[in-house]
This record gives sequence, C-alpha cells and structure tokens, in this order.
Amino acid sequence: MAVGEVKRKSSKVKEALIESKDQRWHCRNRVTLVFGSNDIEELDTYIYTKDSLEFKTVKFHQAKSKAIEEILDNSIDEFYRGHVTEIHVDLSADGKVVSVQDNGIGFPLPKIKDVYTEFRTGSKFKDEEVDDKGFLYRTLGQNGLGASATCLTSDFFKATIRHYNSKKEQTYEFIDGALKIKKTPEKPFKGPSGVRVELTLAKEVYKNQVIDKELLRKRIIDLAYNNPGLTFYFNDEKYMYKKGLFELATRIDPNTAQLFGDEVFEYETTNIKGAKVKAKYDLHLSLCFDKKSDDKEKMISFVNSTPTYDGGFHHDRIKRLFINAVKDKLERTAKKDKLTLVDNDVLAGFTFIIGIVMPNPRFESQTKRKLVRDALLEKALESFMADGIVKFMRKNQELLDHILERARSRQRLMDLKDASKLAKKGKKQRVEKLLDANERKDRTKCALFICEGDSAIGGLRSARDKLYQGGIALKGKPMNVSQASIKEVLENQEFADIMSSIGLAIGQKVDPQELRYSKIVFLADSDVDGGHINTLLTNFFFTFWPEMFELGMIQIAKAPLFEVITDKGTIYCESPDELEKLKNRKDVKIKEIMRNKGLGEMSQEAFKHVLNRKDFTKISVKDMKASKSMLETCFGKESQLRKDLLIDSEEIDVDLTNIIAGNKAAKKKAAREARA
Repeated sequence: MAVGEVKRKSSKVKEALIESKDQRWHCRNRVTLVFGSNDIEELDTYIYTKDSLEFKTVKFHQAKSKAIEEILDNSIDEFYRGHVTEIHVDLSADGKVVSVQDNGIGFPLPKIKDVYTEFRTGSKFKDEEVDDKGFLYRTLGQNGLGASATCLTSDFFKATIRHYNSKKEQTYEFIDGALKIKKTPEKPFKGPSGVRVELTLAKEVYKNQVIDKELLRKRIIDLAYNNPGLTFYFNDEKYMYKKGLFELATRIDPNTAQLFGDEVFEYETTNIKGAKVKAKYDLHLSLCFDKKSDDKEKMISFVNSTPTYDGGFHHDRIKRLFINAVKDKLERTAKKDKLTLVDNDVLAGFTFIIGIVMPNPRFESQTKRKLVRDALLEKALESFMADGIVKFMRKNQELLDHILERARSRQRLMDLKDASKLAKKGKKQRVEKLLDANERKDRTKCALFICEGDSAIGGLRSARDKLYQGGIALKGKPMNVSQASIKEVLENQEFADIMSSIGLAIGQKVDPQELRYSKIVFLADSDVDGGHINTLLTNFFFTFWPEMFELGMIQIAKAPLFEVITDKGTIYCESPDELEKLKNRKDVKIKEIMRNKGLGEMSQEAFKHVLNRKDFTKISVKDMKASKSMLETCFGKESQLRKDLLIDSEEIDVDLTNIIAGNKAAKKKAAREARA
C-alpha cells in the first residue's frame, strides 16, 4: 500500500451532507451568535424603584433583551442625528407584545423589506461618514444585523414607516419570522413622521415570549438618563432628564453624589481613505461614596447609551487613573504612617457612573457588553481624568482621610491576626524576665507587679508572697502605643513579655478566668518619672483592653518616699505632705528619716510594707468616653491638644488623672514628654 493511502472497508463511504441555510434558519437556530445567551442567567445590576434604585441580582435573558434593544437603538441613532425628540414604548399586559415608536424622519419605503429581513442592510456601515460639521457620526448600530435579526426571530413583526421626505407611509407585517409578508399600499400621512415597530418574539426561538417589564423599564430610564432632553414614554409613564447621568447619581445617593466631570474632546484623525476628519468624544463621570460600606466598587457604564455590563477598556482605564491619582496624593501621609494603600482601600464604597458617546465604538460581540480599546478614547480619558482629579481632591479632603483610615483599619486587622498568632505562641514560651507566682490551681488569686527597673525586681523577689505574687521589670519608660502601630507594639519586647506573662492578646477581649493574673499592679518610683510610667502603662492597657479597668484589674502600688524611724517603730510616708504631718505629731519621736530616691533604695521592710497591703489603688473609669479622650490628649498624634493641656491643665477632671503621681507638675511633665 502506498504511503499515505487509507484502507477502505468497502468500495463506497458515506459522505458529509453539504447544506445551504438561509438567513432566517441561521438566525433562529443560532440566535446566540447574534444576541448572546438564550438562557436565563443571573446578572448583577440594579432596578429602578419609585425614587431611587436597588442594586440586586436579577434573572436576565440576554437574547430577548437584546432583540428589543436593537429596535430601541435605531431610534436612539436617529436622536444622535438630530431627528428624534420623543420615543414611545408600550408593553402589553401579558408582556408579549412590545411597540416602539419615534418621531424621526423614517427611511425610504422601498427599503422596508430589506431593512427588516436582510442582514447587512442599514445606513451606518461607513465608519468614515461625517455630519455637516465634519465630525464622524456616533451610532449604536454598525453591522446591519439587529433589526433584521429581531424580525426573523419574531412570530409577529409589524413596521410602519412614515417617510419625511416623500410624505408617504407604508406598513409591513412579517409573520413567522418573515415566512409570510403582508404590506399596505403607500399613502400620504398626516402628523409626525417616524418609525413604529410592534412585535411578538417567537416562542420557537426564545422558549418564552414574555418580556420582563421591570428590565424593559430599566432600559428605557437608562436611555433617558443617557440622552438629556430626549423624552420617553413607557406605558404612559414619562421620563426626561435635563442633567443626564448626574441625575442618576443623585437618585442613587443625593447626599454624596458629585459630578467629577462632563466634557467634550475633539480630535482630528484620518478615515480609512486617508482623508482628514474630526472625532468627538463626550465623557461623563459622576461619583457616589458610601463611607459605611466596605463592599467592592459598583460600576454603571454606558457607551453610546448601551450598558456595558461586562466593562472593558473604559472601566479599566478610569479605575486605574483614579486609583493611581489618589495613591499619589496620599503617598506622603501613607509613608509617614507606615501604611500600604491597596486598590480596594481607594475604591470600596464608590459607585462610578460613566457615560461615553464616541464614533465607531468597538465591542467584543454583537451583544455590546464589553468595550475594546480605542486609541483616541484612551487619549481623551487620560486628559479627562487629569483635569477632574485635581478638583476632586481639593473638594474631598474628608473622603481622602476616610480612605487613609480604611487602610489603617485594614492594617490593624492584619496586625490583630498576627497578634492572635503571637499570643498562642507566647503562651507556650517561657518569659525569661518573669518572676512568676507559684500558684497552679487558682490563678485568679495571683497579682503581677510591673516594676520600674531590675533593682526594683530585686527588692520584690525577697519581699513578695511567692505563691501569689509575681513580678516583671521594665527597662526605662514603655512605648507610647497611641503613636505606634499594632505591629510595632507586638515587636516591642517588653510589652510582648507582659502580654505573654498575663495571657493577653491584642484584639481579643479579656476573660478573667483564662488569664494567669487577676490583678496587674504598677510599682514605680514615687516621682514624676514614675507617674509618667504609670500613665504610659495605663494607656497601653486601656487602648487594647479597656474592660480590665471596669473589672478593677488595673491597680497602682504607691511606694513610700520616706522611711521614718520613730520610737514607735518605722513609719512610711508616701509624700512630703505626709512627712510634715508626721513631724507635727507630738506623740511620736522621730529618730531618723531616710529618703528613697527610687525603688532600688527601699529596704526589704519597706517592700514588705507595700506588698502586704490587702488593697492597692484601683484605676477607676466612670466615663469611658471621657477617659479615652483624656489619654488621646496626652498621648495622641494631635499636638495642639497637648498644648491646650499645658496652658490650662487645671481644667482636667477625668478619672484617669489619678494615675499621674502627685500634682500639676506631673500632668505637665506627662503631656510635655508625650508631645516629644
């Protein structure tokens, strides 16, 4: 057998059947190629309510919707040409019969049959066609498929054309996808010219002839917003908007709707023959912003009045230019606050309403749901966004601040997740600097003393009740958590050790039964620095676990400033005032006064005197809001608040002030150091 020869089992084989199908058969049996999906799908869109609109997922039949839209689009094209001022649409009570009528100029009567039964028949094939001012026409239909495809897939299709130039009208009836055609004689008409189409879609093709009334109403209102000044009637409801898509934005949210820009861009270009022509691009962008929403941005967009549900080039370009501009504006602040802005920080909560009217738009398919790139449109969009973004930034500082706060919240959430992981890890690790209490069964009886310096821990070690009292030392002053990120707090070794010792985790509410200590006692020197340490520790616990104050868990142990040896034993004085009162007592003879400069100089007896107290000073919080405000004043990033505090510290009257040791000088010192 020769190379390449195929062995046949018999002398004859069955050949492929070669068929020729007409346009009607092809359109009715391959309707998805023309109008898209012929099945019901779920579409994320919106429905118009009485005074607003509702974003929702609807049951959507792409092919049926597109079949009706093709007839509407022809009337819109005539509006673009300046010939239409009114469009009337009616839907029968059973939802099966639709009629569309405009007051345009119609078209030559001999062309009626071809327009509605032959593909590639229309008036908009010449992409280089210009109006009387030399501008390329902007249209919806370009392929000569829409109206004929609708007719060929209808059980009944009736078209009445009133031709302005000839002053005559004629009616054609196309039955069963134009298998049968009836027509009336041409005759003169009175009244306005235009086109009227009445149709019932074919049950054989679409399975269900009923047109969704709400979605048709939505399409008509969309067209009214896209074409200011054009009046629509739908079952006697009237729709006409003078401000166009901005009115749609105010319908979504009248409080936040704002016009980003509404401009016309003109360019000179060449047509396919090389002749110079002009192109005009109308661009509109309105915005709404919901501060309470973290949902993904919503996009409502139209190109030549057609809803681009699947987005495309204009979506991507506008979003990217907007995101980049906002990020550039906030870059310095974000860098200062150690924030990384992501796209969702900028876009969440926004609704973009985009309207574009342009010559020769190109879509991915006949359904026109996704726009492809156009070089002149790209140029227009870049200029449009550059002009509008400057004004937008200037008017929306509060919104920009909100975007930054959203980034902070997202960062905090990420840090909280890290904190939770570290907390679980910390519970399993031994804290080297912890002088732990020995009680194992009931840890609610245990108290942890947070001491100022290693020397203080030495005194605590010898004087404490080893079963119930533990201790951990600080190195100098702790971090000001009000001016630090959660990540920085987690990376602070002293705070990490304190959290591990107690069993705390940032972002997790305190459960006293789960903690290793039920009392947290601050033990610092009785001076201004010691008072400042106490406020910084209070700020730390109050920032992340304010409920600990309500439970009375945060306390202060006051170390004696003076140890006075008398004939009646040693008496401890916590302040110079107490010492003066002791000196004035006639029943006590003072033998020696020892002043403790710090905890490290206290005697073992003095330590025992402090630790053996049944109760320490609880930091009370009667007004959580006021207490939070006070700490924010002392330790927050707003320096002016601290300046006001330094000028008039006498007016501070909040529960948390009792943690600042001593007097007005201590308050001023705390505020001054926080400011630094």
